[in-house]
Amino acid sequence: MDKPVYTLEFEKPLRELSTQLDQLRQQSLENNLDLSSEIAGITRKIEATQREIYSSLTPWQRVQIARHPKRPYALDYVGMICEGFQELHGDRQFNDDRALVGGTAFFNGDAVMIIAQQKGRETKEKIARNFGMPQPEGYRKALRLMKTAEKFGLPVFTFIDTPGAYPGIGSEERHVSEAIAVNLREMAMLRVPSISVIVGEGGSGGALGIGVTDRVLIFENSYYSVISPEGCAAILWKDSAAAPKAAEALKLDAPTLEKFKVVDEVVAEPFGGAHNNPTKAADALKYALHKHLNDLRGLDEERLLDTRYERFRHLGRFEEAGVVTS
Repeated sequence: MDKPVYTLEFEKPLRELSTQLDQLRQQSLENNLDLSSEIAGITRKIEATQREIYSSLTPWQRVQIARHPKRPYALDYVGMICEGFQELHGDRQFNDDRALVGGTAFFNGDAVMIIAQQKGRETKEKIARNFGMPQPEGYRKALRLMKTAEKFGLPVFTFIDTPGAYPGIGSEERHVSEAIAVNLREMAMLRVPSISVIVGEGGSGGALGIGVTDRVLIFENSYYSVISPEGCAAILWKDSAAAPKAAEALKLDAPTLEKFKVVDEVVAEPFGGAHNNPTKAADALKYALHKHLNDLRGLDEERLLDTRYERFRHLGRFEEAGVVTS
């Protein structure tokens, strides 16, 4: 028996129309009836409904797409845009964190270092990868691989997809905040080009721990935020059901992040999300990575570091209004 198709709440009108279309096609075949006009009518209605839904997505709806269980994960993209990925393991201190993977690969024939946060699909893999939430050893493994890349002059690609770093007791005991802080410092001084891509969720310091790069790209329906909408809602409104309101307030969606220059480019997704056509999404990502990597390779080491510094130094700039006194 076929597995049920996962449908988001706002996609239900589309699912109902698709069911009607399937039923009409089945009737046409079983009863040898000419239902071409009815089928064409439903098809046009589906296309119109798609345009209506996906051209006006709210920030909360984009968060839901970013979490879609069929959405391509980091290693899916690595497999589609790179060749010869060779995973490297362990932080040489404690353990091998499977929520954060890394290794060498070839991108358009050139060697690169890949660092990626990876969620799992089936229950067993989700548990093994800790639902994509890295622990301190994951960030220390990432740093070890970045330093290896620096030693051999390899560009670094990082793929961000996490609700946040793991907040468990063991993670805190092994100093997860310190591990992330060290990565922020060391990535700011990395002497090779680096590009990060937010492929799904970009949650808090867990995302930033591999996100201090020369260029930051984000898929159209991904999000990047200091906290999850549910967490923000629980703090500000004492109710996680206020997540849609929190998503709006956090300004976490890709178009807004590009407007505020938090990210450098929004990578377009196929209509309805990357899960509807992973190959097309991967092609768009490969083109964007190629373009930005070529730009960065044109900079000498000193200019590379200065440009990276200026990029992050200018985030969150604000102006103070003059204080009027009586």
